[in-house]
Amino acid sequence: MAKTCVIGATSWGTTIAIMLARHGMEVLLLARTEEEASRLRSKGPDKNITGNATFPPSLSVTSSIEEAVSSSDTIVMAVPSQTMRQNIKIVKPYLNAHKLIVSASKGLEMGSNKRMSQVIADEIAQTYHKNICVLSGPNLFREILAGLPAAAVVAAQNETTAIKAQKVFSGPNLAVYINHDIIGVELGGTLKNIIALGAGMIDGLSYGDNAKAAFITRGLTEMTAFSVALGANPLTMSGLAGMGDLVATCSSKLSRNHYVGTELTKGKKLDEILASMNGIAEGVTTTATVWAQAQKLMLEMPITEKMHLILYENASIRDVIPEMLGTSCRHELTGRRWRLFRRKPR
Repeated sequence: MAKTCVIGATSWGTTIAIMLARHGMEVLLLARTEEEASRLRSKGPDKNITGNATFPPSLSVTSSIEEAVSSSDTIVMAVPSQTMRQNIKIVKPYLNAHKLIVSASKGLEMGSNKRMSQVIADEIAQTYHKNICVLSGPNLFREILAGLPAAAVVAAQNETTAIKAQKVFSGPNLAVYINHDIIGVELGGTLKNIIALGAGMIDGLSYGDNAKAAFITRGLTEMTAFSVALGANPLTMSGLAGMGDLVATCSSKLSRNHYVGTELTKGKKLDEILASMNGIAEGVTTTATVWAQAQKLMLEMPITEKMHLILYENASIRDVIPEMLGTSCRHELTGRRWRLFRRKPR
């Protein structure tokens, strides 16, 4: 039986481990400490996070990185984006040329602005780079745990690698597609969190569905412009990692980033909101990282700019959001340094 290890007992990591075990796979879930591993083995997953979901018989919990990685064919990295580098450093001594390495994290590393596949590639031998792939799509973890139908996409530069990952993750309730655009798939899953923060604010302000639909659409265009500037295929943003993930994250109250946006409209402080949450809202750090990179590229990013003003410069939501929805209207596919549209000369 094929064996998979999931690095990270986060809500998403635990969900992936349970899902794969339900598919009949032997799974090792790596906990941070033996104390955490022992608690998970004896009590199961935290019901405050996973509800009534339990660990299937083929899922084991360990705190031994050597045990988890050495015996597994597929390594799933499901850790917060800001800890990816330190985690892959721990994993790399136990890798070999046959192990599939899957990033299931959505974010950019602060400082370097690198995607998670790039962070992984930085730390492992070049001969293993062909084994790196990414998993993304509209996959709210509570719905996955409930066994509701969903779809995802796996991307790798090597098609053989993508197909291997597709076989690992495909199951009765999860349709998995492949893609060659690893840049676009990663950025789609990352950038949608910024837009979800704003969608939560629009819902918190009771601006209605027309405003939110317009905001999501403009968000998708901004995501596409940024991704294309970094080498992505614009069509990827029309797929599961772009529009699919964006719609799910902006529309669902299960989304952590949407929740943060809504709570901010109630006058709560950002630190207070984040401290009250079980998981991490990746959109908060992603906003800072993407805004810094957009400035270096001299790329127009009006939504990201406004989110940065709210999150990091204490701007008023009630001033910024209406301004963002009703100003600077031009051709909808144009913006400074955007390569989405070229006006034909007369």
